[in-house]
Amino acid sequence: MNIIELKSDNQIAINQSAEMLVEAFKVHWPNAWPDIQSALEEVEEALQPGKLARAAVDDNGSVLGWVGGSAEYYGHAWELHPLVVRPDLQGNGIGAALVADLIQQVKEHGGMTVYLGSDDEDSMTTLADKDLYDDIPGYLANIRNLKNHPYEFYLKQGFTIVGVIPDANGPGKPDIILAKRIR
Repeated sequence: MNIIELKSDNQIAINQSAEMLVEAFKVHWPNAWPDIQSALEEVEEALQPGKLARAAVDDNGSVLGWVGGSAEYYGHAWELHPLVVRPDLQGNGIGAALVADLIQQVKEHGGMTVYLGSDDEDSMTTLADKDLYDDIPGYLANIRNLKNHPYEFYLKQGFTIVGVIPDANGPGKPDIILAKRIR
C-alpha cells in the first residue's frame, strides 16, 4: 500500500473514491452521500486549492481508502473530513495510515491541531437520544460505545473528545467533536 495525493487529473481514482463514500456510509449514514453525484461533489470539493486529499492505493493504483483535510475555518486547525476505507478492508490499518499521513501533511502546512466531527445519528453511543444540555460534561465523561461508533477509532489514533454539539443532526442526534494536537 502507498499513500498518494489524490489529484484532479486521476478520474479513475476520483470515481473509486466517490463510489467508496456511497458504499461505506450507506449503512449508518445513508444521507451523507446518498448517490454517486453527491459523492463526486464531495471528492471534487476535497481537491480544491488549499485542501488536502490523500489516497491509499494498492500496487495497481486502485483506491483502498482516502482522507481529506481543510483549514477553511481556522488558520492553524485543520478539519479531517472525510475519512473512508473500502468496507471489505476496514480493520486492516488503512484508516490509521491515512490519518497518520494527513497529520504529517498538516504539520508540513503549519497546522497545530487536527479536529473532526463524528455524528451519532443511529444511537451508536450513550450520547444519543438524550437532552445533553442537562449535563454535557457528565455525558461526555461517561460516553460508551454501543454499536461500533467510529469515535473509538479516533481515540486510538490519539484524538481526544473535546466537545459535543447536541441535536446537530436532529433531536437526540449529536455530533461528537474530537481533536489532536500535532505540534
